[in-house]
Amino acid sequence: MVTVGPPKEGGDVKVTSVEIGERAAAAAEPRMLIDGKLVAAASGAEFDNVSPATGRVLGTTASAEDIDMGWAIGAARRAFDDTDWSTNRELRKRCLGQLQSALEDEKEELRTELIAEVGCPVMTTQLAQLDWPLTDALRYPARLIDEFEWERLIEGGGLFGDRNVRTVVKEPIGVVAAITPSNFPVEVILNKLGPALAAGNTVVLKPDPHTPWNATRLGRLVAERTDFPAGVVNVVPTGSNEVAGLLGTDPRVDMISFTGSTAVGKLLARRGVDTMKRTFLELGGKSALIVLDDADPAKVIPAAVGVCVHAGQACAATTRMLVHTSMFDEIVAAVTAAFAAVTVGDPALPQTLVGPLISAEQKQRVLDAVAQARRDGAEITTGGGEYEDLPPGLRGGNYVQPTVIVGVDNSAAIAQHEVFGPILVILPFGDDNEAVRIANDSAFGLAGAVVSASAERAMAVARRARTGAIGVNGGMYYGADAPFGGYKSSGWGRQCGIEGFSQYLETKTIGYRKPRGA
Repeated sequence: MVTVGPPKEGGDVKVTSVEIGERAAAAAEPRMLIDGKLVAAASGAEFDNVSPATGRVLGTTASAEDIDMGWAIGAARRAFDDTDWSTNRELRKRCLGQLQSALEDEKEELRTELIAEVGCPVMTTQLAQLDWPLTDALRYPARLIDEFEWERLIEGGGLFGDRNVRTVVKEPIGVVAAITPSNFPVEVILNKLGPALAAGNTVVLKPDPHTPWNATRLGRLVAERTDFPAGVVNVVPTGSNEVAGLLGTDPRVDMISFTGSTAVGKLLARRGVDTMKRTFLELGGKSALIVLDDADPAKVIPAAVGVCVHAGQACAATTRMLVHTSMFDEIVAAVTAAFAAVTVGDPALPQTLVGPLISAEQKQRVLDAVAQARRDGAEITTGGGEYEDLPPGLRGGNYVQPTVIVGVDNSAAIAQHEVFGPILVILPFGDDNEAVRIANDSAFGLAGAVVSASAERAMAVARRARTGAIGVNGGMYYGADAPFGGYKSSGWGRQCGIEGFSQYLETKTIGYRKPRGA
């Protein structure tokens, strides 16, 4: 529950997004962090931070221009090349620990900020928006500094036989450009910065312009509460796509770590080719929830309603629901009733499941996708339009109705394109083989789920799905210690786990001869 001031007699004081926005604005950090300094843009340029819940301007943030981005990249380059950050593991552990403590000290301020600028329901901040990543996104890679196998020996072989020795060394890549999205900004930022910094890299963080303040707060904490050398962490918000694009072309940047849309990910990959940048891309999804014919319907409905959490703004959301024909009508009726009963409204209130979409433009994209589904012959069993039953303070926000769509096949645009809204399309299948075929008939391969009374049968289906992560009977794959990423157009590389840590490292092999008799 979000509260303002001391509780009144009888309990806490519930507040609305209007008040939450005012609180967030009063505590916001509008400056960038470049080369250890909290600064405005050199030109004084700023952009508005707009509340998705109310449509009101919360405040402004410094907007980097070419000169500012160049300064940040240069600072990160110097910090990698000229300090001992890349080799001083004890310093890295200390700095990550200091940042962890600083973030925990301002946890509730971060929670308020997320509700205000992301529009995420308060309940989601107790999960993947804040509490989960704050628990282990920095702690896990910090532990790897001691536990990771930084070097290994290969003895023997080659021209010199037993005298030949090779040492395989893992080293940081260099300057990492971390480009993060608006939907789960703290979660993605921490799960990028944690392993990149623990591995010994320096970072230029470019947050989404819709949600800059959580990133600039982190920049302030780095500057004021930690021993990070100047330039190791730079936080450079900008309202300009052209300025952000410099991270993909500047030869001083060694790696792009991007989470966002498939279209932008492909653009960054193309831009990075000329300077041979390493790229990690965690992109879109159109994941399938497969309901086998022996599934318990009572266990299916919560999984279906999960699409509504944070208004469907999750790349891993299972927005295609595949249901065996023997259960199809029953499940459609139950899911339709559940979607119709979902609480939509003010994200500051604890009962809200569906808050606003991030922008008016995104709201229109979602409504356009539903309209196209109608033109394709789809039946809308519930929802399908703007959500308008709102109090006066929220009527400028970006709300849509939770929507269930049937009557199309898997080739329809609504079943193939990522919509990024609380929209579920339900498709029938005849047997397990057809379910797998439909699930895999997608340009994406990020996540998914299977529900069955038989764990063995569900596992068999899960193993055939061409997707980077999948849950079986409610199992959760998420965690800082578990790799996450996709097949096909859902990207390449993995975030989190040993795999995610390793992608921020280069590999060097050193061969030498032992002296005779050694």
